[in-house]
Amino acid sequence: MHPKQRIVILGGGTAGWMAANLMATKWAHLDFDITLIEAPDIGIIGVGEGSTPPLKGFMDTIGAQESEWMADCNATYKVGISFKNWSTKPGFSRYFHPFLAQPDEFTAPAFFHNSFLRRKGIDLEGHPDHFFLASHLAEHKLAPVVPEHFPFEINYGYHFDSALLGKFLGRKAATKGVKYRQAKVVDVALDEQGNIAGLHTEQGETIRADLYVDCTGFRAQLIQQALKVPFRSYAENLFNDAAVVLQTEQRPEIACQTVSTALKYGWAWAIPLTSRIGNGYVYSSSFCDADHAETELRAHLGLLEADVQARHLKMKVGRVEQHWAKNCLAVGLSQGFVEPLEATALDMVQETVARFIEAFEKGGFTDTHRDDYNRRISSRFEAVRDYIVCHYRVNSRTDTDYWLENARNEKVSASLRSILHAWVSGQNITDELQRQKLDIYFPNVSWNCLLAGYGIYPTQAQLKPGNALANKYKTADIHEFIRRCALNFKPHREQLSA
Repeated sequence: MHPKQRIVILGGGTAGWMAANLMATKWAHLDFDITLIEAPDIGIIGVGEGSTPPLKGFMDTIGAQESEWMADCNATYKVGISFKNWSTKPGFSRYFHPFLAQPDEFTAPAFFHNSFLRRKGIDLEGHPDHFFLASHLAEHKLAPVVPEHFPFEINYGYHFDSALLGKFLGRKAATKGVKYRQAKVVDVALDEQGNIAGLHTEQGETIRADLYVDCTGFRAQLIQQALKVPFRSYAENLFNDAAVVLQTEQRPEIACQTVSTALKYGWAWAIPLTSRIGNGYVYSSSFCDADHAETELRAHLGLLEADVQARHLKMKVGRVEQHWAKNCLAVGLSQGFVEPLEATALDMVQETVARFIEAFEKGGFTDTHRDDYNRRISSRFEAVRDYIVCHYRVNSRTDTDYWLENARNEKVSASLRSILHAWVSGQNITDELQRQKLDIYFPNVSWNCLLAGYGIYPTQAQLKPGNALANKYKTADIHEFIRRCALNFKPHREQLSA
């Protein structure tokens, strides 16, 4: 007999409603009482408007079809991220980080072969953009939806309006029995053991539960303010702590990629929705003030004279030391944040909740496996942090102190040092990633595309021609294979209108 649980989720937004939907779906047979409480006067940060492929799995889990939610959320498809101006190496000023597709199994071996030998000094094509279907789909604005006659799996993510997605997930949760209340929590009561005993509202009511889920954003009202769980900052690894955002009109052809463009003191994103393009500039306030950042973003977008309102945000980069403390689970910004460079925020929410459900059930709805769970989620944060730090550490820009300081920052993890050493010394970094068990977070292809995409190879003058075995893959044949695969996909806008 499973003990009935009263679960209170404090805070709406995407994180809160994702938690509500996952818990209500997974525990539907247990008749748990799940209530989401949201303060009417607290806004949503809404920085992230992009996802990685696991979001499709989340939608499938809660029974939300693309035809049901995408139009409601002005959503578009996403096949990867294009990085511009992060490297100054000739021929490598831009590269694409693809989401993998099954046809890549025929072409990725050529990328690994060429890239490995190029690091050994052989003159072969080593730029990742030549070897993956997603790069071609992005270039030609083709939607990654697989037709019936093309029997291969294609991984993709989405772009969406964060506020609209939260509202959709709220409606979905209601169909699963999740209760909703508007109330402002002004105080948190603890019992003698330090557990949360109740939430006191502005109206004088006390709300009690067995489990509390903190989705209060950077305020972390339960996990940090009430339970005093320490916060571990990533400021020495990741300098960016602020952002300025604004919107521009959508173009006739809708892109199916996020674009990340390095600017003087950080990077700018462009995220295409059906209704608009979301733009933002993530920067370090230690090197650039808010006014300068807004001016630089407007200049980047050609909007210096345009009457377009900008919004400024502060970011708290790091994580709590315990994601599950006492009878409280922190989810989303309340548990931590690694800047949105690789759109990992929702993946972290999904993983945090899904793994909690597993651990809670496995322990008979007790905290038996809490320590193991916390180590697992913290390891995921560290792995994501290191992958993002790598983007900055290997940059070759010299135009500002910001980029120079990032390139010479020695406060990187031993894990990242080992990966970079394996790459520059000509080793197969697949072995290093497997040794550290890091390929469960970012796959081998992602690390190879990042380092190859920056052009971290011997200079052209150091390269020499290879023999027939070295040249066994023909770039023209790979291009033709990818081109013919892409004939099966519709233009992005046409697919969205279907």
